[in-house]
Amino acid sequence: MTVARCMIAREGTGAAWGLELEAAEAGYARVAMRLTPAMLNGFGIAHGGMIFALADSAFAYACNSRNVRTVAQSGSIVFLDAGRAGERLVAEARETALSGRTGAYVITVTGEDGRVIAEMQGLSRAVGGPTLEDL
Repeated sequence: MTVARCMIAREGTGAAWGLELEAAEAGYARVAMRLTPAMLNGFGIAHGGMIFALADSAFAYACNSRNVRTVAQSGSIVFLDAGRAGERLVAEARETALSGRTGAYVITVTGEDGRVIAEMQGLSRAVGGPTLEDL
């Protein structure tokens, strides 16, 4: 959890979006975000970019959890339902495979009532060195 806490504290996006780090351990992270009016599209529902950003943040904390500097190599998302104004969304990232410098992840974004909002698949690549030098 230490790496994820430090990462979120150093990011401007975490504070700007009100990200809440709920859990993080080796290969796993859970992050929440409440949808504000600024995060909605012209239909009054969550902008897909905000849903992707939440999922991508959970992905980043999960793949850097071992304090090895890791970046996203690719990410693909499927939107399944709409997030509503004021709703709290939760993204859970789970590592499904780790081989050498490459990791595979599934990230699920759910609404407050447990319905699945989106599913993301992410591929990570370790680029060398520690995520945080001071650990």
